[in-house]
Amino acid sequence: MRPKILLVDDREDNLLSIETILEPSGYQFVKAQSGRQALKILLNEYDFAMILMDVKMPNLNGFETASLIYERDKLKHIPIIFITANNFGDENMFRGYQAGAVDYIFKPINADVLRAKVSVLVDLYRKNHQLKIQEQKLISINQSLQLEIKERIASEERVRQLNSQLLENIERLEAVNKELDRFAFMASHDLQEPLRKIRLFCNKLFIRYKDMLDDSGTDDFNRIQRSAERMQTLIRDILTFSRISDDAGEFIPTDLSVLLNEVLSEMDDEVDIKEADIVIENLPIYRVNAGLIKLLFHNLITNALKYRKKELRPAIQITTIFPNTEVLPVNGKEYLRISIKDNGLGFDQKYAEEIFGMFKRLHHNSEFKGTGIGLALCKKIVEHHKGFISALSTAGEGSTFTISLPIQQGELVDQTRTGSNHV
Repeated sequence: MRPKILLVDDREDNLLSIETILEPSGYQFVKAQSGRQALKILLNEYDFAMILMDVKMPNLNGFETASLIYERDKLKHIPIIFITANNFGDENMFRGYQAGAVDYIFKPINADVLRAKVSVLVDLYRKNHQLKIQEQKLISINQSLQLEIKERIASEERVRQLNSQLLENIERLEAVNKELDRFAFMASHDLQEPLRKIRLFCNKLFIRYKDMLDDSGTDDFNRIQRSAERMQTLIRDILTFSRISDDAGEFIPTDLSVLLNEVLSEMDDEVDIKEADIVIENLPIYRVNAGLIKLLFHNLITNALKYRKKELRPAIQITTIFPNTEVLPVNGKEYLRISIKDNGLGFDQKYAEEIFGMFKRLHHNSEFKGTGIGLALCKKIVEHHKGFISALSTAGEGSTFTISLPIQQGELVDQTRTGSNHV
């Protein structure tokens, strides 16, 4: 932007002389040949860097014009340099300063002095202009910040309200869940005794009247017994599921290899019958609830043995992946991962989340007995340890279940052992 200078003099030759001296500096000039003309110009334009004005003019002299100019607030920022004769007295100079002048240029005009004084005031104008632009930007930024602060305060208030509602909902849900668990426990417990009596009296009836029954009657009795047995298994699993949330058992350093071998020892008959090959690798000592983890291993291995391929010997590989290897942290936490891989029937990966739901069974063939609670139990046990469980599978190619337990909560005690154990 070219700085604009207002030149005021009643003589055209003086205006031309000043313009000629200052023109090389690239200024923009507006000229007035009287004080009244200058005032008319300033009614519509006030973005001048400065005013160069002759003192001695007809009608309105320079001092009077300056006084009228500075009566307007919008014009008070424009500096005025008076141009006057050398014999100008001190009294008149003082009057000029009272009128608002910032300096004087004496005639005959010294071109270098004029350029220097104008340059200083124009430079000051430029800097003031930049400051005003910055001020406007700061005002705009400040307004934006104030608006943002108001919105953030409102947002934080909404978040506080939502958090308060969420906490209330969580408390209600926890209370409801406790009631449901208590109900499930009581209902399952109370159902056990009638079922035992059904099985007992059904067995007595069969023994008493078996000679009178034909094959169809015998088959009906067997169906009753199998249904009652399945009902008992289902109730037992529900009882186990409901007890997990109340299990406040101590988390203690546990050798997971020893724990797993105890599980396999209890399953010896089933492992031998199905000629399963089980390989255990790199299980550490880890802080857990031993009873629950034992049940977790039992359910996952039972699952692998149950859904085997008839034409293949079951092969189960149990491996540990330690932190700081190829597995990246999740949500900033490091996890100990234990994978249980089998060569069984597998399933479609789209069911990988559903299989951990209550009563969810993908294989409804009567050949595969079960209640559909086993994997739900596994999920609840792992979550009780602040971890998570996932499954990766392809139909016909086996499955891999991965247990992820957080190091912060679990406090990994030992991960230095290597080697493998075949069962």
